[in-house]
Amino acid sequence: MTKDFSTKETITWCPGCPNFKILKAFKAAVAELGNRNIAIVSGVGCHAKIYDYINLKGFYGIHGRVLPVCLGIKMGNPKMTVVGFGGDGDTYNEGISHFIHNYRYNADMTMLVHNNQVFSLTTGQATATTEKGFIDGSTPLGLKERPLNPLIMALESGASFVARGYALDVPHLKDLIKQAILHKGFSFIDILQPCIIFHNVVPYFQKNVYKLKNHKQEDFSAALLKARQWDYCFDKDKKVPIGIFYQKTSPAFESYWPQLKKPWHTVLRKPNWQKIIGEFK
Repeated sequence: MTKDFSTKETITWCPGCPNFKILKAFKAAVAELGNRNIAIVSGVGCHAKIYDYINLKGFYGIHGRVLPVCLGIKMGNPKMTVVGFGGDGDTYNEGISHFIHNYRYNADMTMLVHNNQVFSLTTGQATATTEKGFIDGSTPLGLKERPLNPLIMALESGASFVARGYALDVPHLKDLIKQAILHKGFSFIDILQPCIIFHNVVPYFQKNVYKLKNHKQEDFSAALLKARQWDYCFDKDKKVPIGIFYQKTSPAFESYWPQLKKPWHTVLRKPNWQKIIGEFK
């Protein structure tokens, strides 16, 4: 049941924050999957507090380093289901190199990105996905750079599962999370999670978000076209697709290494400590 994944910690997100919806969708997803053999990892940012509110084993990481920790857990115990939580700044700024390389590896784990397009925890500075023209205390003349499109980057980096969700559509997001976890390989969901304090674009999303239908998930070219439909800016009234953009079957990273078929921690060892120590005397 969903309540089995709850903790007694007081939730300190802003009242009405869409992070509450992501938490609800994730707990519902894992409850329906019936899987408690899950390790979660979070980074630094508003998203990271989710670690305190989910009753699962895991690791509270540092800024931008969610994916290396996820990979370490997966390699240490390939039978573990591993899910990472990151923010857009955490993932697409500090952690961008890990984001790209994990597509190359294709380890069997899931990355959920809470993308509100600003550094909310530090009061709203621009991130890699902030729209051009955004005005803030750190960009008083308006942001001049174009935003990064993480879906295109993921696809071009060799991703085997690329999706976008919307935090305010909990049933749809729950189903996306379930499919991402069940996918054998590295799965990624960019979750649109508007910050209602520093980047409240809820009205735009409510008007323009739509679900992908009759979309061939195995068609790479079609996935790129859909990913380019919205450029993460708000100056034009463009439709914003959500759903699974691309999914294919590829060998997972751990399948290449025969020594991972039997996790190292399950191998019984009887080292001769006296002999080992004697070598250093």
